[in-house]
Amino acid sequence: MPLYAAPIRDFHFLLHDVFPVSALSGTAHFQDSTPDIIDAVLEEAAKFAAQVLAPLNRSGDEEGCHIAQGKVTTPAGFPAAYRLFMEGGWAGLTASPDHGGQGLPHTLHMLVDETITSANPGFAMYRGLIDGAYNTIAKYGSASLQKEYLPPLVSGAVLPTMNLTEPHCGSDLGLLRTKAAPLPDGSYSITGTKIFITGGEHDLTRDILHLVLARLPDAPEGSRGISLFLVPKFYRDADGTTERHNDVVCSGIEHKMGLKASATCVMNFDGAKGWLVGAPHSGLAAMFTMMNAARLAVGMQGVCAAEATFQIASAYAAERRQGKAPGSRTPGPDRIDQHPDVQRMLRTQKAFAQGGRALAVRVALALDLSHAAADAAERDAHDALVQVLTPVVKSFLTDAGSEAANLALQTMGGHGYIREWGVEQWVRDVRIAAIYEGTNGIQALDLVGRKLPLKGGAAVDAYFTLLQDIFAQARAVYPLAAEGETALETLMAVTRQMAETGPTTKADVASDYLSLFGLVALAGEWANMARVALAKRDDDPAFHDDKIKTADFYLRRILPRHLGLSAAVQAAFNADA
Repeated sequence: MPLYAAPIRDFHFLLHDVFPVSALSGTAHFQDSTPDIIDAVLEEAAKFAAQVLAPLNRSGDEEGCHIAQGKVTTPAGFPAAYRLFMEGGWAGLTASPDHGGQGLPHTLHMLVDETITSANPGFAMYRGLIDGAYNTIAKYGSASLQKEYLPPLVSGAVLPTMNLTEPHCGSDLGLLRTKAAPLPDGSYSITGTKIFITGGEHDLTRDILHLVLARLPDAPEGSRGISLFLVPKFYRDADGTTERHNDVVCSGIEHKMGLKASATCVMNFDGAKGWLVGAPHSGLAAMFTMMNAARLAVGMQGVCAAEATFQIASAYAAERRQGKAPGSRTPGPDRIDQHPDVQRMLRTQKAFAQGGRALAVRVALALDLSHAAADAAERDAHDALVQVLTPVVKSFLTDAGSEAANLALQTMGGHGYIREWGVEQWVRDVRIAAIYEGTNGIQALDLVGRKLPLKGGAAVDAYFTLLQDIFAQARAVYPLAAEGETALETLMAVTRQMAETGPTTKADVASDYLSLFGLVALAGEWANMARVALAKRDDDPAFHDDKIKTADFYLRRILPRHLGLSAAVQAAFNADA
């Protein structure tokens, strides 16, 4: 089984040639994030992933986690790997130096996170909520909570959890029943049960910070009555002299289809001591700070699945010999990567991996500039782009990642179906990405119900204008970009009709619409990358020629899927007329 190797060459292409990431170092916010620093961090992340995490991936999946008397043990090697993760400073890449962080861009962090997740998705789950928890506490937490908990979050000495789901409610958080009763010292007593809690209990850190949604006694019904609380595994008495184990226990771990190295816990809060984060009854807004960061990270899990399984399948296909390819005149059987149908499957995987990565980097860069740009209007425009594209990144890229992983398995035939090559693990592991952090269907409803009307429709119109500019610039040197322009015109026409249709039909076509949107978004990235690759071709002909071939394949063979999707949406519109 080949071990994962970070696609550093592709990272450099995106960061230095396709996107103006170097401009970040010209802002006051990221003045130390020079191209040399960014490259050095990526190189170290690649080494850590290859040398420490990748060798533990299969064994972690096979061993899984164990629970005894409320204590969870992670797979062998995970605690030692996590200590190296802490020592390397990986937990605080984007956090403020005021709290011990490095203050680096989210764009860089997203690629580091891809590297870690691709090498070992189960391990990556434990650290996946650090940034969201940090941002939530930094924005909504009291000064005392920030002082006590932000530095250990940044160092990795504690790991956070996100406690939303209960046995009777998942997506509809307005139904949650966990209660919070005020105590005389200003803290709260938290009582209830939460399920599907990633890293609710483990042996990687001594303390764990649970961010918990609960209801105060005077809470109004529904989602407007939800508050957010920080509930640590350990806390000190008011005088600070005595440490106590909080009244929160893990009563079980789930036996899952995938991500078996990640402990998914049932957490019981029995009068646990917690502190309010943000204003009463405003917990959902605070938690969305954490969830939006998680949704972008989950979208990247789709990219990870596509990249990691492509590496395995392409290595296998380059060695496996079966049959004769059409037109072959060589003696003996040909490599299977010479057969057209295998080439189709491999090129689809590559198109989703590299195109998805480009879209994710675009969103990450906009996220950075929404904080760092000097002009307020520019910051607002970048923030609007992030809001529009977040459901697309989360949903479209996870669906694409699952498709790519299944294509890798199909490429390898029976060898993909057995455990030793690692592809079947990815098929299992990535399946959850379309479910958690808001199902892909919910992301589609968010896109059509909240993001299309954002700023009176101006936010999505600004993105469409960006795509028009991308296609027009690319078409001047890359004629196939015209295919993207045609698809964009279809998307814009469907979008105009969407604004005029009723809520039932909108909900009915939302998933098809998001898929249509995602196909066109990736077409924009591929047209842009083809333009850059043509300009840079002499620097590295083999690399850039392959980019152009993959762009050709995406625009000719994958983008036409938009025709069926738009026809399906149009049929629903006609039925509603």
